[in-house]
Amino acid sequence: MDAVIPPTDGARLLGPRVTLAELVEQLGPRTITPVGSFRGAAHVIGTEFLDIADDVPDATGTLLLAPSTASLSTARLAAVAAGAADRGAAGLAVKCSADRLPALAAVSESTGLPLLRVADRISWRLLDAQLTRLLGEAETPLAVPQDRGAEPLFALANELAEFFGGSVAIEDLSRNILAYSSVPGQLIDALRTHGILARQVPASPYNDDQYRTVLRSEGAVKYPRLGAEEPRVAVAIRAGALPLGSIWAIDASGEGPVTPEQDERMRRASELAGAHLLDDFRLHATNQRPREDRLRTLLTGIDLTGTEFAELGIPEERGAALLGFEVPGAGPTAIAQLRSTVIRHLVLHRPDAVAVAHRGRVYTLFAAGSVDEAVRAAEPLLPLVDRLVGEGSSVAVAGPVHRSGEVAGARELADRLLGAAARGSNPRMPRIVTAAGVRPSLVVQRVAELFAASDELRDPAIDSLRATVATRPIADTLLTWLECFGNVAQTAERLGVHQNTVRHRLARATDAHGMHLETPDERLAVWLQLRASA
Repeated sequence: MDAVIPPTDGARLLGPRVTLAELVEQLGPRTITPVGSFRGAAHVIGTEFLDIADDVPDATGTLLLAPSTASLSTARLAAVAAGAADRGAAGLAVKCSADRLPALAAVSESTGLPLLRVADRISWRLLDAQLTRLLGEAETPLAVPQDRGAEPLFALANELAEFFGGSVAIEDLSRNILAYSSVPGQLIDALRTHGILARQVPASPYNDDQYRTVLRSEGAVKYPRLGAEEPRVAVAIRAGALPLGSIWAIDASGEGPVTPEQDERMRRASELAGAHLLDDFRLHATNQRPREDRLRTLLTGIDLTGTEFAELGIPEERGAALLGFEVPGAGPTAIAQLRSTVIRHLVLHRPDAVAVAHRGRVYTLFAAGSVDEAVRAAEPLLPLVDRLVGEGSSVAVAGPVHRSGEVAGARELADRLLGAAARGSNPRMPRIVTAAGVRPSLVVQRVAELFAASDELRDPAIDSLRATVATRPIADTLLTWLECFGNVAQTAERLGVHQNTVRHRLARATDAHGMHLETPDERLAVWLQLRASA
């Protein structure tokens, strides 16, 4: 994590219209509470995430969100708070246990910086989204205020339609049409008409690419006329870094590029729509599938839309890593505890992380550009899992992947890696397993599957050696001799038999059972079949 995560939409600078006390009051005690004697008169003009490992930059009027302070000593936290106060921060939001509240109250009193305690059940992503909504409401509205009635999204769609001259639809992440315009004389095409009637965006070969582009773009995007479809301007709806949906407006002005005024209108509409959708998100009354359902879809590879990475806030260019966690003998309760432990601690440094329990294991996906980066993220989790869930856990690292359709393959690889770790007899086997670390085991596993599925690859003579107790020592001797590169003395030592016994068994393998060991390819084929069946 960088010293300070670059501001998202929720961290842009706003006019000084909201005080810290007003934010605390509107968020409510179930989300955030002041620590100690609270002085909340300071105006908040933005938010930023803070990495306590580095110095605090200029933070005038900024509410700093500090996910990584739970493990800090009181002295270290006091130093961070003092630095934030010196640089003009409006406050510092942290998570802490109840027994630390008196110490944090003393820190707030000594530094003069208001400290806020974030409820454990509130994720940092959701807090950022809530703050974005509250700060955004202080801005000038889209147009002259008007009575929006009981359906503000419909009123917002009509407002945009009057500006663009064409039909407007507001959609959630599942492409359900939540609201649409009904302005007399608006330009509309058959696609929009069909979508309004069905309240669902019709299938189109262009959909996945268009939605992926829109959800990854900061501003409005223009699409030209495509067949019978009129030109469209689209923008993502976000609350902080959290994607919530999109707005699509048919542009009656034609196919020219997006104008600055059109971009500004769409951005402002996105902010207002985000405030309403965020309320639904918090109440679980929205039609959006949760982030966990998105990951389950990716793990199975079924019914993908291609926009899952954008909806999870993971940049495709950088890619994502998949971690698979397994605790031997863990039942459903332990698996649920494992998922909770993984996501609670991983999200402190990886705000885009999402985790689910799936078929007795826990999988988590987050942005990472390399296997080494993912391994570094997984290392601090092992002691926590040992202490809170159970010892002997293994973690498989797969990736990075850059497309939605690649995640199911990464999950399959993670399963293979965990299987290789469970079968491994090496006491020095690392608990964080990568393809590079267990590649020989993966090769043998694949070969075993290949032999099992293809009768023509197996030598019947070798199968017969394995089939009976009387001939099994010949098979074991042949395998050991091949592993010792044909050295009879080493083979005898490993088996604990006389060298003549080894020679006798090898002779029986070739003479009585028809083994062919003259060429390297023949010896390789025999070793692979013996090793795969060992």
